[in-house]
Amino acid sequence: MRVALFSGGRGAAGIARALLRTPGLDLALLVNGYDNGLSTGALRRYLPGMLGPSDFRKNLLLHLGRDDPRRALLEHRLPPGSTLADLDRIAGAAPEAVARDLRIFAARLAADPGGFDLADCALGNLVFAGAYLRLGEDFNAAVRACARTFATPARLLNVTDGANAYLVALKQDGRVLADEADIVGPQDAAAITGLFLLPAPLTGPELAGLAGLPAERVRELLARRAVPAAPDPGALRALADSDLVVYGPGTPHSSLLPSYLTQGVAEAVAGGRSAARVFVVNVGSDHDVQGLSATDLVDRALAYLGDPGNERRLITHILSHDGPASGPAVPRAVAERGTWAGARWIAADLEDPCRPGTHHGPRTVAALRALLGETPLARAG
Repeated sequence: MRVALFSGGRGAAGIARALLRTPGLDLALLVNGYDNGLSTGALRRYLPGMLGPSDFRKNLLLHLGRDDPRRALLEHRLPPGSTLADLDRIAGAAPEAVARDLRIFAARLAADPGGFDLADCALGNLVFAGAYLRLGEDFNAAVRACARTFATPARLLNVTDGANAYLVALKQDGRVLADEADIVGPQDAAAITGLFLLPAPLTGPELAGLAGLPAERVRELLARRAVPAAPDPGALRALADSDLVVYGPGTPHSSLLPSYLTQGVAEAVAGGRSAARVFVVNVGSDHDVQGLSATDLVDRALAYLGDPGNERRLITHILSHDGPASGPAVPRAVAERGTWAGARWIAADLEDPCRPGTHHGPRTVAALRALLGETPLARAG
């Protein structure tokens, strides 16, 4: 069985781990690279043209046990005061492929020693950056290379062709969240009403020029600057060839909805062989979904996929937690009716009792497989 899972960094990790443990299952993870927070943002500024590697790094951890030295290497954060000598020392003790890419990044830093502060940077991000430089600044080639280096059993795919873009959001009151870090961070209760991919970050004067304008005027100006997101052909093939497409849980306005803006995604799902296309509702909450219900999030996914009425059956099932949860509320009438936007709504006990606010991987995968087994196409093989 082939499964394509839209994912972010950690929101769908439990589900992905359980899928990887399922015998006979081929998993494609579709991730975007718009992360721009903290050291990842600093790294993107240092290497103009590179997308954010952090969510890809996190997905390389899925198959690694807690004591696996590769996990420690990927997640290690360099302490304040770290120098090129420290990076060289780490490279000297690392596996050959990791050492090669760390040294390539170190050589770049040596040529511009004041351009980037190593403090608090995840070592795995520097491995990605070294691979990116080694492979002609081809981000998707770097993703493939790191997937081989860390032997991930999943097909880890950037949903886009790797062209650089910056994520910006518009709030209901007309305020602009100027980058991905603002979108995921604490914010006022006004809902996010639009996402835009821009070719360059908004400057201070540009933001000042947008401040105070009516929300619809800001929307018009941002839409005028927005660039299309071309797809990675491999991501489209994975969607078209999958038996099950899962719109996974995660931070919607950074990890998930921007992926659905990618050209060709909706067509690949609609024209593919998938017997079930399942939207998994968050169990926990995020800053970017204040005031939004579970049905609001389903509607937004469909809107960003370009099928607001679900006429193309891009979502066939909606899976939510049955019980108290901190995530987006499920309207009682919808739960009782069992449908929304033409899709079947199913509630099950999906929360991990050991990690409240997250999905229990095996239970969720069992529910997904049960849904797949109900479909006529799946039964026909």
